[in-house]
Amino acid sequence: MMSLSLLAIAGITDFLDGFIARKYNSKTAIGSALDPAADKFLMATLTVSLCSAKILPLPLAVVIIGRDVGLLVWSALVRYQTLPPPKTFSRYWNISIPSVEVKSPVISKVNTVMQLGLMAASLIYPVGFIPDLALQSLQF
Repeated sequence: MMSLSLLAIAGITDFLDGFIARKYNSKTAIGSALDPAADKFLMATLTVSLCSAKILPLPLAVVIIGRDVGLLVWSALVRYQTLPPPKTFSRYWNISIPSVEVKSPVISKVNTVMQLGLMAASLIYPVGFIPDLALQSLQF
């Protein structure tokens, strides 16, 4: 239950961080880069942990991790392609040089909510509050 509590705290603080940034118009380039990275790191950690505990099936873990790796590679390519010349290693990593603003589509936000729901249910599963069939339904 402690892991579920930590997941809830992570979700709440992530939501509050985004809400405060939008409400007070305090969005930053570093925040717009680090927030999705932190989300991906949380999801990857949960996915690998639950898969190694045999709670999450390996094919599903591969899909989740594969999607995130694909998004990471795609965003790196877009950053490189839209970076104004000269294209150097230091300019690539300099977040003060804008190249393109990527906004998450609604389907991506829905996907994140569904994945977090699956992770929460998977964390509850060993305690016995979630029946096998319910967890399998969420997984597929």
